[in-house]
Amino acid sequence: MRKRFEQQYVLGRLLIEETEIPTQKRSGALPALCAALKEIFTIYEWNEKIFRVLEDKILEGKKKTGRPGMDLWQIFVLSQVRLCQNISYDELHHLANYDSLIRQIMGIESGFGYSKYQFSYQNIIDNISLLDDKTVSELNDIIVEFGHSVFKKKNRQPCT
Repeated sequence: MRKRFEQQYVLGRLLIEETEIPTQKRSGALPALCAALKEIFTIYEWNEKIFRVLEDKILEGKKKTGRPGMDLWQIFVLSQVRLCQNISYDELHHLANYDSLIRQIMGIESGFGYSKYQFSYQNIIDNISLLDDKTVSELNDIIVEFGHSVFKKKNRQPCT
């Protein structure tokens, strides 16, 4: 049975809420995406919208028993990274297993360096491909709505 995300804290695992996002000017689009994903994860209203779309698509018609698959949050993060970076599954596989920022946003990075969870190449393909174009479009609409709510301009009074 798939979960939204693993709620049980694991000794040594770095928390998504405490992820430090690099802020250098030339760090690219990936840190900005990770900052947005971190905010979506920590704000209940937005993560509820994301999980509702994911559950409707991925869990629809499935039994609530069986072996656990990749968490919905991990599927969402990896699909957004692939879309944002316009990368192949080979590159996504590398990022999922070796990029500490992505791994911490997914909630699987260990601070001690032991019991490093690794994704197989086929596992990534099988799970990310569960999201069709319509679902990705729905998720992107939510992300754009989130961006507008966070970065909206302050109400200004007209100059007289």
